[in-house]
Amino acid sequence: MAKMQANQMRAGMVIEFEGQRYTILKQNIMIPGKGAAVIQVEMRNVKTGAKKDQRWRTADTVERLETADEEFTFSYAEGEQLVLMHPETYEQTHVSKDILGDRLPFLVEGMTVNVRLIEGEPVAMTLPESVVLEVTEADPVVKGQTASSSYKPAILSNGVKTMVPPFVTAGDKIVVKTEDASYVERAK
Repeated sequence: MAKMQANQMRAGMVIEFEGQRYTILKQNIMIPGKGAAVIQVEMRNVKTGAKKDQRWRTADTVERLETADEEFTFSYAEGEQLVLMHPETYEQTHVSKDILGDRLPFLVEGMTVNVRLIEGEPVAMTLPESVVLEVTEADPVVKGQTASSSYKPAILSNGVKTMVPPFVTAGDKIVVKTEDASYVERAK
């Protein structure tokens, strides 16, 4: 941890305030007609996700936390924990499954993920933009719907439901966005 003046805060920095860790979303220095300048900061709690607005005088000091983004390889799931391995040191790190939220089904063994560390503690994980999955179930094509761009429901190999074009059948491999489980294209 390092102390810094409040007027040096920028969006994306992580600070410690009242015993909690916050990511700075926006900052604005306000100079009133009379009196000292103040900095208005909108920040989000790293653990709870709650937003908070806070004002500091520009001369106040705050604790800045060190952040780092590192790549890890997902090894396996163990109960409520995900086991990640550092590709260079082969050191294993345990992370809670909650860190991914509803994107958890897209995590597959051997996948390279990006982990944000604050003071060496993992707080966020991002998956690749898209993954290749197999369609396990797809509804048959309804005749006469070829003129319009109609989509039909399908279930992927990870159990997630998505909408696919009529030409996709069970057993096809498709590319899916990890963000919203939407169809991108057929796998090449």
